[in-house]
Amino acid sequence: MSDWTDSIVGDRMAVDREFNDRVLDSQFSSQEWGLIMTATEFEIEHPEDPDRARIVADTSKLPQMMPEIENIRERMPAAGGGAGDSSGGGLAGGSGGSGGLFDSIRNALGLGGSDGVDDDQLEAAERLVQEYADALQERLESKGSFEQVRIAYQE
Repeated sequence: MSDWTDSIVGDRMAVDREFNDRVLDSQFSSQEWGLIMTATEFEIEHPEDPDRARIVADTSKLPQMMPEIENIRERMPAAGGGAGDSSGGGLAGGSGGSGGLFDSIRNALGLGGSDGVDDDQLEAAERLVQEYADALQERLESKGSFEQVRIAYQE
């Protein structure tokens, strides 16, 4: 199945460039986004059905990467294109922001997300990665090459 991903390297690079503004508007820095993408694999859901086939993000390894993202934030508190509470949640509460003293204490007491992972941050990363997958599929479809990619995925 790696052949199908090899065939879209150029398209991924183009989507990376186009998606950069979206990352800058997110709560993640470029360095954090790089780690998120490292932990993400892409698959094609329903590859046998041309009408239902779509690129989806496999984020099952993402929870293990999230503590490293927190480490980056602790080392560089001002890092991020939108770091802080600009995750789009407005006044949605104090649990999904940049971390800070309260979150550090809460996590130290074992009151944070599962295994020290901020569930809101994990969900935000998963949503952003799926937006990327959707943008990649849109690009492939607009070029007329998604059908070839879908077939390559099945082989």
